[in-house]
Amino acid sequence: MKAFRVTGSYADARYGKQPFSVEMAAEDEAAVKEKALSTIGSKHKLKRWQIDIAEISEISGDQVTNQIVKYQIGE
Repeated sequence: MKAFRVTGSYADARYGKQPFSVEMAAEDEAAVKEKALSTIGSKHKLKRWQIDIAEISEISGDQVTNQIVKYQIGE
């Protein structure tokens, strides 16, 4: 698995656009995009069209801060 950082924003009725940045482990960019839309949508009760992903970038193991992602990539 590889580590990715997903950045973007989502629509929030109370606060407007809310930026986010999450680290996730997946096989490729398509899988991490699907996982990000699913996770953020579920957590904040959003539809997929309300989530705007600006960038998906692969990161090295030493740049990962999330301990779960470190474990998943084998660091």
